Amino acid sequence: MVHIKNPILRGFHPDPSICRVGEDYYIATSTFEWYPGVQISHSRDLVHWRTVGQVLNRQAQLDMRGNPDSGGVWAPSLSFADGQFWLIYSDVKRLDGNFKDAHNYLVTAPTIDGPWSDPIYLNSSGFDPSLFHDDNGKKYLVNMVWNHLASMGNDHVRGAKFFGGILLQEYDVLSEKLVGNIQNIFPGSELGLVEAPHLFQRGDYYYLITAEGGTGYEHAVTYARSRDVSGPYELHPNTFLLTAQNAPEGALQRAGHGQYVELPDGTPYHTFLCSRPLPGMKRSPMGRETGIARCCWGEDDWLYLDHQKLEPATNVTPPELPSHPWPDPPVVFDFKSMNVLPPQLQWLRSPETERLFELRQEGLRLFGRESIGSLFEQSLVAARQTEWVCEAQTCVDFDPEDFQQLAGLTAYYNRTQFHYLALTRDPKTQGRGLVILSCADWPEARVSYAMADMVAVPEQGPVWMKLNIDHAALQFAYSLDGLSFEPIGPVLDASILSDEGVRGEHSNFTGNFIGMAAQDVTGRARSADFAMFKLDQKSADV
Repeated sequence: MVHIKNPILRGFHPDPSICRVGEDYYIATSTFEWYPGVQISHSRDLVHWRTVGQVLNRQAQLDMRGNPDSGGVWAPSLSFADGQFWLIYSDVKRLDGNFKDAHNYLVTAPTIDGPWSDPIYLNSSGFDPSLFHDDNGKKYLVNMVWNHLASMGNDHVRGAKFFGGILLQEYDVLSEKLVGNIQNIFPGSELGLVEAPHLFQRGDYYYLITAEGGTGYEHAVTYARSRDVSGPYELHPNTFLLTAQNAPEGALQRAGHGQYVELPDGTPYHTFLCSRPLPGMKRSPMGRETGIARCCWGEDDWLYLDHQKLEPATNVTPPELPSHPWPDPPVVFDFKSMNVLPPQLQWLRSPETERLFELRQEGLRLFGRESIGSLFEQSLVAARQTEWVCEAQTCVDFDPEDFQQLAGLTAYYNRTQFHYLALTRDPKTQGRGLVILSCADWPEARVSYAMADMVAVPEQGPVWMKLNIDHAALQFAYSLDGLSFEPIGPVLDASILSDEGVRGEHSNFTGNFIGMAAQDVTGRARSADFAMFKLDQKSADV
């Protein structure tokens, strides 16, 4: 029997919100600072999945210039009701200190492919909003409330938590705004850090799904229920539907934050996020990925995992649905034959793509903008790392005028975690040369050089660049003919390109990307042409 193999969405795909429409299953996942916002994946059998695209693709919907690393689009919630799709999302503008500045919006569309509407503003009281469509025709928004007073030391809030519970408020479709009283319906369990609420109805109960324990190794999916949408809510007999916190040797860790879905025959499944740490290390280069679990309903009307454990399984019994595989995603991107970038490739923060890149006969032209790691405008187009072992290659034609102009191949987690092989101009010799820039320095983001001297290359012609990642080791190479490659620089630490790589456990929220970059910190926007990009990833057992 063919099993569902977890993770089902490999590489950076956190906070999975699942929605069934007829025979089609869709999952929306967070994209944080990567543009366009909200990744949509599609399946017809829960085994095979494909990337459909991203929802928030224009300035009226999303502009993240200035958003911090791991800010931006958090925890989208996808649903289908009244003949259309509804998508709720947060745009988080601040992470540090006591405040979050999380603004919550709603967009709708007649089909999953759009067109998606301009956003309707909802609230900013906390993140992880979700829209619930009650059987009685009413709609409710739930989101966690952020308590910025938690660490101020005031007597009346001493001991309080930043995560202040789950709020519920009615949404009025005609006036396109939240109305009525705001109620705090659930404080969470003793694990704490309650977030990511989703509501659904079954029988006599409203079931409230939340995530708890933070995004690290104590993460969990918590269940509660009530006969009234506004509570009070009682906890599941096990508190959690799913968690890996007591299974530290399991292949899937940091499991939590998911949503319930039911097949037409009533069979229940549940999504969750998870990570695959490098063997022997608590470092997850692929970030938080999406898994799925088969469930069953107990005689007590509580949901349980089908295998009667709390930890998620890597191999899951599939539904009795016709097999529906999709074509394999591309390994080689030939930019000379493209009119638009495929959905596997994304960039950072900015909706003004014409300032960052364009597709031309010469290939993908990147316009050098701000420094690598800029929070505002940098030219970087990349794809997700999905496996521990992978090889990337590109060909760049670039004539830098001075050392402040660079272009090349990068493995990039965020502004404080990257390795970058760049073609530039040597300030000593004034000739073209190759340099490796690395950063593993939070919060200062100081860049170091992996080689003492630049490697000279001819003044004319393209340069081929390659990187190989094998678990925690990364090696760059280059070629002048595209056939014979020479290693360049030392073996670098690829484990820093992970959620836990610099700031420690569960401090970051994205995943490693591999792609092409161009910088021109003179402000002259010197361009670089990339003829192709190849990303070949070796599938692992887990």
